[in-house]
Amino acid sequence: MDWLKKIPIGQYVDGNSGWLRNIDPRIKFSWVLMFLLTPVLSHEIWRVALVFALLLITFSSCLPLRIWWRSLLLLCCFSAFVGCLAIILPTSEMVPVMAVRSPDELPQAIVVSPDWELFSVGPVDFAGLSLGPWSISRRAAELGIKTSTLTFTVIHSVNLMLISTSPEHLVWAFSWFLTPFRLIGIPVDRFCFQLLLSLRFLPLVQEELQNLFRSLSTRAVDFKGLGFKASLRLLLSVSERLLLNILLRAEQGAESLLTRSKEWISPEEFRPNILINPRNFILNMASVLLLVLVIVLRSQYSKS
Repeated sequence: MDWLKKIPIGQYVDGNSGWLRNIDPRIKFSWVLMFLLTPVLSHEIWRVALVFALLLITFSSCLPLRIWWRSLLLLCCFSAFVGCLAIILPTSEMVPVMAVRSPDELPQAIVVSPDWELFSVGPVDFAGLSLGPWSISRRAAELGIKTSTLTFTVIHSVNLMLISTSPEHLVWAFSWFLTPFRLIGIPVDRFCFQLLLSLRFLPLVQEELQNLFRSLSTRAVDFKGLGFKASLRLLLSVSERLLLNILLRAEQGAESLLTRSKEWISPEEFRPNILINPRNFILNMASVLLLVLVIVLRSQYSKS
């Protein structure tokens, strides 16, 4: 039951291998924003290209294989499931056909054709029941591609940044972007400190979830024998216990923090040392130029 510890989703893994660790966290944060924002109102080719770009970055990042291959495999299966579900579910209702004038009578008229039917199966007789027919239209296929690629891009881009960047460096990068808001009196340091606590709190949530799963497996609960209502009641009680344990951990962490210090830690104390290394300058400049190139390509060739 230790499989959750083997899938470090959203958790920083310490180490020195991999060029991805040496990039400025502000640049990595900008790249993640690009992966999150550019798929909006873009066509399928751009979304698929982002997926392949993420895979290329992952395989060439020189990060240890053990920290990303399980999460990548799980995410691929989940994205494929979401895409298949979006294809199977109905995308729109049938539009009634109305009698209109012929397009030949109107000059420069645009004729909207129905969706192309890419695949059709059925009807199928199963156990005396007639199932189907099922058909996959072009619109359903496009929706499936958009859904699966967006799911993969959003989750994996953020996860790739989190496993290769420490929470302190992320907080410093976030505070650097929020520096102009200090001029209007917004407590940026307080927000950044809360973000640091949230990132540090993720392993505790995973540990509590792991303990609850281990307790259920140890007791060998027979859900079939309990029935639907009893199983649902058990799951609700387990969820309640998970929430209580998380709140208890949060209270203990807050008490220990107030005991040690009553002041917010400035994000400037988390400034990464990799910025001083001149060997990383070329890597950072190449990352910035490539990011600008991707944004230019998005504005020119990927409009929906």
